This record gives sequence, structure tokens and C-alpha cells, in this order.
Amino acid sequence: MDFGLSEEQQQLKESARAFLSGECPTTFVRKVMATEDGYPRELYDHIAKLGWTGLIVPEKFGGAGLGMLDMAMLLEEGGYAAMPGPFLFSSVLAAGALKLSSSEKIKAKWLTPLAEGNAIGTVAAVESAGSIDARDINAIAKKGDGGWHLDGTKMLVPYAQVADFIVVAAKRDSDIRLFVVDTKSPGLTIRSLKNLDLTRRVASVELKNVPAERLHGGGPELFARLIDVAAVAVAADSLGGTERALEMAVDYSKVREQFGKPIGSFQALKHAAAEIVADVEPARAMLWYAAYAIDTGAADASRTAAMAKARLCDIYSRGTDRAVLMHGGIGFTWEHDMHLWFKRARFNESYFGSPSFHRERVATLGAY
Repeated sequence: MDFGLSEEQQQLKESARAFLSGECPTTFVRKVMATEDGYPRELYDHIAKLGWTGLIVPEKFGGAGLGMLDMAMLLEEGGYAAMPGPFLFSSVLAAGALKLSSSEKIKAKWLTPLAEGNAIGTVAAVESAGSIDARDINAIAKKGDGGWHLDGTKMLVPYAQVADFIVVAAKRDSDIRLFVVDTKSPGLTIRSLKNLDLTRRVASVELKNVPAERLHGGGPELFARLIDVAAVAVAADSLGGTERALEMAVDYSKVREQFGKPIGSFQALKHAAAEIVADVEPARAMLWYAAYAIDTGAADASRTAAMAKARLCDIYSRGTDRAVLMHGGIGFTWEHDMHLWFKRARFNESYFGSPSFHRERVATLGAY
């Protein structure tokens, strides 16, 4: 049995690395960070032509019909390049929520333009508590003669200011359901928020009797499955980011000299680099299996997704900490590129469930 990537997946990974190294260097990332909305439209036009925006969209809606393991290859390379913009939130989370549902009409409305690169989606889950625990989600869904309407305030919604639709998690009879809201709907107010990681932009979304369409297909279980997709997606981005941080630190330690010799020859730095490698390699297999489990509907899909998110976000934060230290004094300046990944690690750590949340989820799913 072959536990590695298929030839097609390896080619996808290699082509993504080549594309992003040419189109998304750190100079470009910093240029995008300086813009008002942080959305590099020209880059995303290229991405759409490559088929990335429709990678997991079913073929009948104009996508490639591939799975999370294939998407994990792209997300890893996006993390490696610190690619800015809404790709993870639109083409993975929003597309994934629609794909998992049984609402064919809503799928036809949004998945086709999303796959073509003509629409942007996002997901609104957390509120003032900053948690995806059902007890901390208080937005309310009401159903009347005119259909569904939502009330509440969502926080830290990625790229809501440029999105065409938002997948919103709201309560109905104490259960969490998913709804789709058109950003042009009356009663919807979007305000940009300041964020540490400028490669990603977030906003608050206020909903006052906003018309919405409910995503059918399992009720509360649909939200749980979206958590699985988000966990694997963020873990994949974290893996790529950790690899880049290690590479930068090692490269620097080979050329920076102290006491007449490269600092990479010092045992303390060798140990720091070795510890990052020792963290990354087992986690890579964990991520690949978690993505595979989602694709195959394995019984342990939720548990392995939570394990991957908790482990890789811890590794990313710890790895970027060590990489900053390996750079010495220059590593502590905000102007150094290392901080693109240092800040991204902090975003990933908290987004769609902290490591402690997912470790508790692992324990619950394992009946401990």
C-alpha cells in the first residue's frame, strides 16, 4: 500500500510552488498588505484560470471535483508563500459548506460563479466570545411567512468587505444551523476590523432581520463537518508556513557569522532547527490522513481533523518563535519578512478553534 501522494497530487503541489514563487514573492505580499482591502484581484484572476477556485467544487457546478487532500496541497503552498487574500475562506470553507449541504438551488446559485472566480464567499462563525463552541454562538435564526431571517453580530469574519455571500452559523431551537446571506441584503452592516496579520483581513458583520437561505443536510452535523474542513485547511496552511520559517532560519544561519564562523555551526541553533523538523515530519502524515479521512467519510474524520488543527497550529507558533530567535536581533524587527509567518501563525492558532478547543474535541469524540 502506498501512503504517499499520487503523481497528480505531487504535480499539483510542485506547480503551485512554482507559480507562487514567481507571482507571490514577499515583496508582492507586502504590497498587498499596504492596500485597503488586502485583496489582490489580479493574482486571483490567475488562480481562477488555474482552476484553484473550483478545485473542490463538484464538476456539475463547473469545478474540478477534487477532494480535501488535493486542496491541502494547495493550502500548504499558500502557507509557504504567505499568500494573501480570501482563498482559504472562499474556495475552501464557503465552498466546502455549500458542497456538504443538500441545498441544490443554493449550490447552483453560488458554486458556479465561485468556481469561475466571479464570486467570493466567506464564513461567519465566531462572536464576541471568539469561540466556535455552540454555547458561545448567539445569533438567532427566525422563520416566518417571508422565509428565514437572522439577527446577531459576527466578529472576525474574513474578507466580509469583499465577499458576495456569507455562510452564517446561527441558532435555531438551541442547535447551530448554517445559512447563506447575500452581502447586498438589507439589514446587513459590515465594518472592517484591525488585525495583527495583514495578509488576512477581518470584519464585524451585524445582522438585523437579514433575509437568509438555510443550508440543508444534517442540521447541527453540517456545522460539525464544516469545523472538520476548516481544521484541516488551517492545519495545511500552518504546515506550509512552518516549512518556510524553518527554511528561512536555516538559510540565515548559514551566512550569518559570529566569532568567525557561521552561527549554524553552533549546537544551540542546530538543536532549534532539529526540533522544528522533529515536530513537522510526523505532523505532515497526520494532516494527509485527516484530509484523506474527510474525503472518504472515515469514522475518525472529525477526530483526526481536530488532532491535525491542534498539533499543527502549536507547531507553527512554536516554530516561528524559534525561527525568529535563530535570526537574532534582526528577527525582532517588524520589517523582517520572518514576521509575515510569525503573525500568520497567531491568526491560525485562534481561527476556527484554538488548539485547546480541538484537544477537548478530540477527547469528547474519543469518549474520554
